[in-house]
Amino acid sequence: MQLTAEAGRRTGIRDTDGMAVASFVLGLLGLLVLNVFLGPSAIVLASVALWRGTARRGRALLGLGLGVADLVVLVAFMQADGTISWSF
Repeated sequence: MQLTAEAGRRTGIRDTDGMAVASFVLGLLGLLVLNVFLGPSAIVLASVALWRGTARRGRALLGLGLGVADLVVLVAFMQADGTISWSF
């Protein structure tokens, strides 16, 4: 059984849409927990989704912005506490 070009193209678009949504979710979660890991993950997923031409461009841009915000929050709390981790 051989995949046609159209079936492969639909799967690729669906994959990039999934990456855009995943970057948004990871960026949102990263504001609360594990922002040192989830922020960069959101940035990478959003960048790959945008590079591949996702149909959910807005969601990918939100994920990219939230990923950057995760790192900004981490740096702000690191400056306030003087440590790598932060707590409430």
